[in-house]
Amino acid sequence: MFDRLTDRLDSVFRQLRGQGKITEKALDESLREIRRALLEADVNFKVAKAFLARVREAAVGQQVMKSLTPGQQVIKIVHSELVQLLGATAEPVRLSPHPPTVILLVGLQGSGKTTMAAKLALHFKSQGRLPFLVAADTYRPAAVDQLRTLGADIGVPVYGPEDAGSTNPVDICRDGLEKGRVTNRSLVLLDTAGRLSIDEEMMAELTQIKQHAAPHETLFIADAMLGQDAVETASRFHEQLPFDGIVLTKMDGDARGGAALSVREVTGAPIKFIGTGEKVDALEAFHPERIASRILGMGDVMSLVEKAEAAFDKEQAQSMEEKLRKQRFTFDDFRSQLQAVRRMGPLDQILGMIPGAGKALAGQQVDESALGQVEAIISSMTSDERTRPQILNGSRRRRIAKGSGTSVQDVNRLVKQFGAMQKMMKQMSKPSRRGRGGPKMPSLPVSG
Repeated sequence: MFDRLTDRLDSVFRQLRGQGKITEKALDESLREIRRALLEADVNFKVAKAFLARVREAAVGQQVMKSLTPGQQVIKIVHSELVQLLGATAEPVRLSPHPPTVILLVGLQGSGKTTMAAKLALHFKSQGRLPFLVAADTYRPAAVDQLRTLGADIGVPVYGPEDAGSTNPVDICRDGLEKGRVTNRSLVLLDTAGRLSIDEEMMAELTQIKQHAAPHETLFIADAMLGQDAVETASRFHEQLPFDGIVLTKMDGDARGGAALSVREVTGAPIKFIGTGEKVDALEAFHPERIASRILGMGDVMSLVEKAEAAFDKEQAQSMEEKLRKQRFTFDDFRSQLQAVRRMGPLDQILGMIPGAGKALAGQQVDESALGQVEAIISSMTSDERTRPQILNGSRRRRIAKGSGTSVQDVNRLVKQFGAMQKMMKQMSKPSRRGRGGPKMPSLPVSG
């Protein structure tokens, strides 16, 4: 998400940490490097200038200059100012005390608005709410069908016209909202049409929809891949049709992070969610402090814990704990744990939330396909083989390799790693002995 910016800032901070004390000259040189890193990340130049001015003002104080760890003090200041730049505190969607809560989604064509409507619906459904989707994009071919398909995938009803080309979007939103009310849905999401650019016709239609639907929240969906263009577009859009929050899509791609760092400052509207992948569950609530920590390579333990809680079933976790105590960990258990890890999201994103992991794996790529290969090998085993791997002789391993599309060497490697894992867990279940080192974890599948 912010890999390039994180790497550049880490280089600057390494130099700061190595200095016994910081002079104003050294500070200015570091700030110039930070400015260059921000501009390369496509941060709006006015935002970068104001941000660095605030950092310098806080850093030249006597407390920093006389500190025993001035480099760390400067990093702390940069982190604090980043949090402020991103919005200080998380601002969730405001929910109406009298359901349904109406959320209007607006934005340009190609920003991922329809997919984001489904992501938001799944997000609120996972919180125990009853979302309802309204397909009011009558201009883009198959937009209504796309939302219906996404709604069916996540188990959320969708209201849309049979003949989209001859139906007024204002009427669709009005009728869809009424349908949501009579079916006792607690939240209605209105997916409106985007345009290739902001024009009078588009804004007039959205203004009418907003007047009739009276949404509790209007969210602007912005493509983070556009960088400063997304920020400028959001600013011009906000002037004509004020919105309550921003949702950044495609933050998992080659986005350099500039949009996330600039859009709050330029528009004054908070970022409420970020899309972190193509899958419908790839959505995160935006927390300024957590994002600032990720940018500075400090990890994001809170988000990691939340993802783990969502991915791992509580009863399964308790059952796994019992198995570990009784040393009954099998390949079936291993596979279920791998599947839960994969549900947490792409491995590179997960590792980026672990403090220090990004630096430890610098220059290496996490091999996501290796997890799929492991699952394929385990699935090619019989139930008896998964429970008693000691019976895996040469002919069985050749059959498993053929069935999983892998090599015998791959099967051998997995069986060896699994044996090491079982041994480690066996040692962990015993009382610790003074003077002996702990077991070594099997290495992650990385390439570099």
